[in-house]
Amino acid sequence: MSRVFFVAGNRCVDPYPVYPMGMAVVSAALAARGHEVRQFDLLSSGSDLAAMSAAVRTFAPDVICYSLRNVDTEDHLNPDDWLLDGDRAAIRALRGACGAPIVLGGAGFSILPEELLEFLGADYGVIGEGEHAACELVDALAAGRPWPRLTRSRELMPAASIGCPRYDASIVPYYRKTSGLIGLQTKRGCPHACSYCSYPLIEGSRIRHRDPREVVDDLETLQRDFGVDNVFFTDSIFNDAAGGHLALAEEMIRRGTTIRWASFFRPQRLERAQLQLLKRAGLYALELGTDAADDATLAALGKGFTFDEVVRSAQACADEGLSVAHYVMFGGPDETPETAARGLANLRRLPTSVVFAFVGVRIFPATRLRERAVREGIIAAGHPLLRPTYYVSPGVDQADLEATIAASFRKRRHWIFPPSDARTRLSVMHRFGFRGILWDQLLKLDPGPKED
Repeated sequence: MSRVFFVAGNRCVDPYPVYPMGMAVVSAALAARGHEVRQFDLLSSGSDLAAMSAAVRTFAPDVICYSLRNVDTEDHLNPDDWLLDGDRAAIRALRGACGAPIVLGGAGFSILPEELLEFLGADYGVIGEGEHAACELVDALAAGRPWPRLTRSRELMPAASIGCPRYDASIVPYYRKTSGLIGLQTKRGCPHACSYCSYPLIEGSRIRHRDPREVVDDLETLQRDFGVDNVFFTDSIFNDAAGGHLALAEEMIRRGTTIRWASFFRPQRLERAQLQLLKRAGLYALELGTDAADDATLAALGKGFTFDEVVRSAQACADEGLSVAHYVMFGGPDETPETAARGLANLRRLPTSVVFAFVGVRIFPATRLRERAVREGIIAAGHPLLRPTYYVSPGVDQADLEATIAASFRKRRHWIFPPSDARTRLSVMHRFGFRGILWDQLLKLDPGPKED
């Protein structure tokens, strides 16, 4: 068996620090195969490359796995959007500390595998779900068998094979202190066809639910062994049409789970009856993938719902006393000054909510948005996408659009634009002792006007 040193390379903290789930689940699979695994998290270590190098020298691994969660912040207005120089420095430090082969993986890596393998200078890469593929690669290296530089999972893992994460007692306290919540996945896959989204490339388009009993076992482990009282379910969309989220809620209620939780929801078909069930199971806040604020731009993004449905969903949440945040991108396909004006007016129709606004949409490979950007001459067919490249509609002037959004958002402190303002506000709240997703506290501290 091999000694595997696992590094989570994420250093992004917007909108809050996120526990390295990719490292946790693949580490669990490697350990179950009999390999000795050591986990190291760059974010919780303060991005201390010297400490990482010392740890890898002490452990003397046979293989190093490096997980990439983000390649950038997807914030067009943030000058620090580029993250990969830090990853390249980390890979170089690992090279200097140990001669073991370096394997890249993670959600960020799977979007741009060839480019990242070359840019970061690693030896191997695993595309997509890593549990089986990483184990096969590590076994092959231990046996001295030749192996391709890039490995993709041969098929999507069946739900029963999606195991429990391997949480690390040296890492959990950082996330409990900084964000107050730990991540946990209840399902994989996304059946929707949003034009910009890379999720189906990473997890597939077919939803695979973990057994609700195993998910609740994980919750009980987090609470018993790590003192966790707040989690974020990291599913691409929590409220799937098949109702798996409701079965999980029923199991949580049956088992008497007391952990509070939040998750990412699709703002469609959210009715009060199901919200009441979820609230009884511990739900306190929802992040909604609203994504656009006008029906024309929603359709152009392939969202599959209207803004009226967004309003109904948000109102149902408000009626149940649940905090809601909307993520909205202006400047996407078919945006014009008229659709932007309607979108800002539509946002004022929402019951009191936090709204995070962005300008432009990050272009990723193998998406319909990339194809459209090429057709419209925004990028060339061979344009490299390793560095952040954004789609901004030819129908708007970006500077005018930003000024219009800023003027509208200035009237409401719980509407956030530019996105970097969130970091400032949430860090202040953290210093005052608030824990959890934090944005929900903006509604309590300053709900602001509901109308102009």
